[in-house]
Amino acid sequence: MRASSPPVEESATARKVASPFTPYKKVRPGTPKEAELIEQYLPFVKNVVGRLALSLPAHVDLDDLYSAGLVGLLNAVRNYDPTAGSSFESYARVRIRGAIFDELRRLDWVPRSVHDKARKVQAVINQIEQTKGQAPTDAEVAAALGLSMNEYDDLMAQIRPATFVCLDAVSGNEEGGETIHHETVSDPSMADPVDSTVRNEMSRLIEKRLNTLPEMQRKVLALYYFEDLRLREIAEVFGLTESRICQIHSQAILALRGYLQRVVADDR
Repeated sequence: MRASSPPVEESATARKVASPFTPYKKVRPGTPKEAELIEQYLPFVKNVVGRLALSLPAHVDLDDLYSAGLVGLLNAVRNYDPTAGSSFESYARVRIRGAIFDELRRLDWVPRSVHDKARKVQAVINQIEQTKGQAPTDAEVAAALGLSMNEYDDLMAQIRPATFVCLDAVSGNEEGGETIHHETVSDPSMADPVDSTVRNEMSRLIEKRLNTLPEMQRKVLALYYFEDLRLREIAEVFGLTESRICQIHSQAILALRGYLQRVVADDR
């Protein structure tokens, strides 16, 4: 894997599954083929829920998230367009993650105070980056917040739940919350060229921003989102603690989110 950008190949789980979709032909709802595909791709739902479970409080019912993920998988099977150019595995992961995070937002599992703290750190990261022209170090962010490194580490641990998001969860609504971009499409069951355009532009912006992140942040994001490694496994790869990998992940996500929100604001 090159350090300069995340790998473009499918994740390890996706590589094991050969796409069963016939080119130029969608799967009809309620058919045996649909049921077969749901069964085949159930591991995708289990994988996403299992990884999220590590960063969720005990009171969150994983069965509810699994049910939401199944809805996302069903929508992916019914709406996937084999002619769109992306693999079903990539499309399904976006829909599954999107459905699960919709459910988490409905449950409001992250306290508002945590979101407020995360936005404060994100604003400081943005401010330092705009001044320096490059991503800030942990020490620089801690100093700008008036915190010691131990206090900064504690803060990053507190806001960790607010930073475990899909990479397309980047635009803000008027209340200061977050909205994943597939929610802005009026009807996901209808073919919409705007959806493809938005996804392509979002991918371009994310790739551009990733290339400016520190090398370690790029590697952690690539291994977590593209290679499906768990945080513990990533920590073992680099010989670091899992909490340190969580901190690196959180700062990278806040930097990405801040950049994309600035782009959206500038375009309005």
